[in-house]
Amino acid sequence: MTHATAIRRVPGQRPRLLDLFCCQGGAAKGYADAGFDVTGVDIAPQSRYPFRFIQADAIAFVLEHGAGFDFIHASPPCQHDSECQRLQGNTHPDLIAPTRVALETTGRPWVIENVRGALPKLRRPVMLCGPMLGVQTYRHRYFETSGGFILNQPDHRAHTVPQAKMGRPVPPGYFGQFVGNFSGVDLARRVMGVTWMNRDGIRECIPPTYTEWIGRAVLVHLAASGLGVVA
Repeated sequence: MTHATAIRRVPGQRPRLLDLFCCQGGAAKGYADAGFDVTGVDIAPQSRYPFRFIQADAIAFVLEHGAGFDFIHASPPCQHDSECQRLQGNTHPDLIAPTRVALETTGRPWVIENVRGALPKLRRPVMLCGPMLGVQTYRHRYFETSGGFILNQPDHRAHTVPQAKMGRPVPPGYFGQFVGNFSGVDLARRVMGVTWMNRDGIRECIPPTYTEWIGRAVLVHLAASGLGVVA
């Protein structure tokens, strides 16, 4: 295993974050807003990704380069554990365990994000829901952390705002689901803060507010632990 090195960071230098399986960059935007210099990696081209992008296999990339980043975020494809995909009979690779194994070799703190269907595979994850952070949609995402980094579970209040049916237009006073072949792309962009995304990106993305909250906790952790990587 690669061990993290404690150093003094150059004043004004933004810590470096590796965004694995990055898609169109919902997670990346939140980390950038928190104060990170973000690099995204995805096996498919991502012309809409708003930060530095490398097209590569995410697991192979982190095994070779992961130790060169201060923090690593990984969102292995969720389709394997998506209820919609199972109902349609689609099959997808299960990459959570291989991703975890690769992350553990880096010596860096990290987070793995996924959907509710992946809960049996995630270790003590923290769940985030839109209203916890002022986002007007119920989009539960689960975050497993390791490498010395820990998140505290925010309070999860009852869902009191009604939710539009999947794929249907969102009536006034309702929250949209924004999954599948949903209508209302412009509304979804505004609600989730992902103005550059198309429908394909929105239906799978993490609202940036989620990772901005995580990123601010990571900055506290890095400062307290003295961990960093040489520029």
